[in-house]
Amino acid sequence: MNPFDLSGRVAVVTGANTGIGQAIALALAAAGADIAAVGRSAATDTVKQVRAMGRKAEIVSADLSTIEPVSRVVDETVEKLGGLHILVNNAGIIRRADAVDFTEEDWDAVVDTNLKSVFFLSQAAGRHMIAAGRGRIINIASMLTFQGGIRAPSYTASKSGIGGLTKLLANEWAKHGVTVNAIAPGYIATNNTAALQADATRNAAILDRIPAGRWGDPADLGGAAVFLASDAATYVQGHILAVDGGWLAR
Repeated sequence: MNPFDLSGRVAVVTGANTGIGQAIALALAAAGADIAAVGRSAATDTVKQVRAMGRKAEIVSADLSTIEPVSRVVDETVEKLGGLHILVNNAGIIRRADAVDFTEEDWDAVVDTNLKSVFFLSQAAGRHMIAAGRGRIINIASMLTFQGGIRAPSYTASKSGIGGLTKLLANEWAKHGVTVNAIAPGYIATNNTAALQADATRNAAILDRIPAGRWGDPADLGGAAVFLASDAATYVQGHILAVDGGWLAR
């Protein structure tokens, strides 16, 4: 038996239309999973690529800036794909400004999407998984789960919260056969990091610290996601796996 085989399992991936979410959805599909691609923007391209692999894939439209759709995401996934075995909480936003200028609106927008919706979607999926006696939840953390960063106070707060939430849920749900872990991407070339890549000074400083000598590609996260979603990670609980080209090692 291949412990990394995800055949017969259904994965919900939020923010699956592009970047990290799309890369993880495709990696899970390549390992055998069917995909519910959740997000505000229709993940048409992701679904097309998953189906080209011979897997099932469905778009589940949901704006996760509020918790209103979380129960529907679970119900629609089970109805369309026949189950829910894996949840990847990837959807997130960032707002940048100096802390002295940061607005309440930007604080709430980021924390509501990156932390509040993650908890309540995990809760809804967790209820289903606990009843089934098994499940995998994978949260997307950040280098700012470990570090403070600059000019992104609500993002840092939300991703620090993801680290704590991952551990809490693992503590409560391990006995029910549900694993809860997180992936902390390093500096990955996505829309969220476009401003940093475009800033010559910041870009040079970032690259100088990464032992791998390059920005990460979203596809670099696929193997970690497959591992944490698979039977190979049955005894891995509350762990935050950094995929960072060695950033934290410096």
